Amino acid sequence: MKYVRIDRILPDHLVKEIQKYIQGEYVYIPSPPEKRKRWGEKSKSRDYLKVRNAKILNQYIGGQSISNLAEEFFLSDSSIKKIIYKKDK
Repeated sequence: MKYVRIDRILPDHLVKEIQKYIQGEYVYIPSPPEKRKRWGEKSKSRDYLKVRNAKILNQYIGGQSISNLAEEFFLSDSSIKKIIYKKDK
């Protein structure tokens, strides 16, 4: 994200209107919601975690203990429990 001077991209009357509310501060203007991707969609982290969590759940159902799963996947016992007991599977 780069900073852009507002007076270079907006007309004077709009700059003056915005200055009524804020002056000399940084303002973040997010993209419209339809253009934004959800967390992890661009980097594929969301897909990776979905697959990993399914493996954890399947191994737990197959008889693996929570502590063994925590050690295998380098997570805490409480993180494994959250994955296993998640309500919206």
